[in-house]
Amino acid sequence: MLRFADKLGPAKIIQVYEPTIDLKAVLVIDNIAMGPAVGGIRMAPDVSVEECMRLARSMTLKNAAAGLSHGGGKTVVYADAKVPRPEKERLIRALAAALRNFPEYVMGPDMGTDEECMAWIKDEIDNRNVTGLPAEAGGIPIDQIGATAWGIRHAIEVALPYCGFPEGFTLAQARLAVQGFGAVGKNAAHFLVDQGAVLVGAADSQGSVYDPDGLDVNKLIRLKDAGKSVVDYPDGQKMDRDAIVGFDCDIWIPAARPDVINEKNMDTLKAKLVVEGANIPVTEGAERYLHEQGVLCIPDFIANAGGVICAAMEYRGKIESEALGVIQEKISTNTRLILEESRNKKILPRQAAVNLAVARVEKAMSYKRWSIY
Repeated sequence: MLRFADKLGPAKIIQVYEPTIDLKAVLVIDNIAMGPAVGGIRMAPDVSVEECMRLARSMTLKNAAAGLSHGGGKTVVYADAKVPRPEKERLIRALAAALRNFPEYVMGPDMGTDEECMAWIKDEIDNRNVTGLPAEAGGIPIDQIGATAWGIRHAIEVALPYCGFPEGFTLAQARLAVQGFGAVGKNAAHFLVDQGAVLVGAADSQGSVYDPDGLDVNKLIRLKDAGKSVVDYPDGQKMDRDAIVGFDCDIWIPAARPDVINEKNMDTLKAKLVVEGANIPVTEGAERYLHEQGVLCIPDFIANAGGVICAAMEYRGKIESEALGVIQEKISTNTRLILEESRNKKILPRQAAVNLAVARVEKAMSYKRWSIY
């Protein structure tokens, strides 16, 4: 696995195992030159250590680009996120106990975990190194307020003039597809439809639904909140979950798993703008191909930084209203900055974003005796 290591990290890779409850997990602390690593706890049965390392690196870049005093990390718990609640609580509490002595890592929610999981962690180890807590536990509920989606909305507003749409094109004229209709995806759809966009497609792990005349976002959200799938929506065309890549739309938001746009399906995408709500949802080769085809991709660690910005503010005792304003300002500014850099230097937006983030990390490393610690 160390073949993936480079000058930025990872600093530590920790394996967690508790045989009495079959807890298996991995924590990757990528780089802490800028401060304690912030990164969510992902619960999924099929994430490799290498993928966890990529996710942790994305957090390092995300935190640096957002100007946060934090490095990047990520935890993966090898379990189905839909396990019964008592079993999930046991796994999360055991994980918290195992990680209590890593003060350089600040835990938060990610795919498969939520505010309740963070409350279990805080109760188990009474540690301030946990964010994304319920409001009742003194936190800012990241998923409940749609912090990540709020940033995505503002990234899109900045990006529209760079996409080759007709002059004056606005969200009120945009057709939208969202892949992954969980906390990030459904909130992004809600915020964008509120601005006049039409949601034409949605997908989750069970399948996808398409209606060129528009889907009722509130109906879809109610279905998901009731534990059902988007394919239970009463109208529209039902297809398999991967079909959404080829839906006819203007804006495409991946908000689920890594590498969902890849070399096998990249030529089926019809959107002009891809805004990466998930972490590493587009492979490097696919992103380069889309750029060559005139499709604008806003990198994950720029577009979806709202959640970690919110977590960093919660860590410092700030409140929800302050967090939303900072998310809007930071993501709007960074999106415009990398798109101007991309246009002026004729480089991919991701390269412009990486240049921005790495310069900040390397500057912080230059002040350290041991560069990544």
